[in-house]
Amino acid sequence: MAHLFLVKDIAFQAGLSTATVDRVLNGRPGVRQQTEMRVKAAIAELDRQQAGAIGSGRMLAIDIVMETPQRFSDAVRAAFEAEMAAFLPGIFRCRFHFAEVMKPAEMVQLLDRIRLRGTAGIVLKGPDVAEVAAAVARLDTAGIPVVTLVTDLPNSARIAYAGADNRAAGETAAYLIGEILGSRGGKVLVTLSSGRFRGEEEREIGFRRIIRAHYPEIGISEISEGHGADAATGALAAAALAADPTINAVYSIGGGNRAVLAAFDAARRPVSVFVAHDLDADNRALLAARQIGFVLHHDLRTDARSAFRAIMGRATSPGRAVSASLSSVEIITPYNMPAGD
Repeated sequence: MAHLFLVKDIAFQAGLSTATVDRVLNGRPGVRQQTEMRVKAAIAELDRQQAGAIGSGRMLAIDIVMETPQRFSDAVRAAFEAEMAAFLPGIFRCRFHFAEVMKPAEMVQLLDRIRLRGTAGIVLKGPDVAEVAAAVARLDTAGIPVVTLVTDLPNSARIAYAGADNRAAGETAAYLIGEILGSRGGKVLVTLSSGRFRGEEEREIGFRRIIRAHYPEIGISEISEGHGADAATGALAAAALAADPTINAVYSIGGGNRAVLAAFDAARRPVSVFVAHDLDADNRALLAARQIGFVLHHDLRTDARSAFRAIMGRATSPGRAVSASLSSVEIITPYNMPAGD
């Protein structure tokens, strides 16, 4: 089966594992005809996209817009830049627009400015509020596709979501904490950067559902609006600890983990279990030092690849529906931490 593409790209396009694709490409036995047809269709689709993008010498310049702490935006930038260098079929150039705190009106102004200037697409991590959804609608009307990244805007005109299943991630965190605390009970400090992000809300919903259903002896105390910044998040954590002596665990949805740990140290309070999200530089160091127990991680390069494919699909087939696969959530410990980029 002749092709010019990496096995991982064919697997991504076909929605199959790389091992299955490898079996098909090498003619190994035990492969269903339907699976073989999916691989052939994936290669044909990649060939079509390549003819439409690279064959015409076309470069797609897109904009990445995010409200997020710098430690996460650094990880996203690295993932998109690495995927730009490896992505086929297509040539992407990314313009990054990051801010640790961006008011909805400021984000709308930026999106409208990009729309008027022109772009092949926008990858957006923004709050799920009406004014941002309206800006996405204006982009869609202008023929500019928007892909949401790590936190969704499901009621907007975005063409696809690239990221993990956030509700399942919250449920996983609840299972880890519930099994460790067991019948001892206690209370979990749940930290959100802001209640405006749908992805964080989904994680909290999943977490609360499992705790309520399976670990009723465990309570929950929530802090929010620290925006993942150490100073603000640390102050909120310190206030929560001073108000409630039963808090003995942390589920960090919104970041600021060094500050949360410092608040526990200042209160002379042990942390029985600490579950965080994303393998940014801070969390790698904290995990290696055994200061946090688990990191729920999904591959940002997979998200970048998914976003690229969605935007390219819209560029080469404007009337065709676009879909993106959810990234898998991994439970990372100090013993299975993947190498950094």
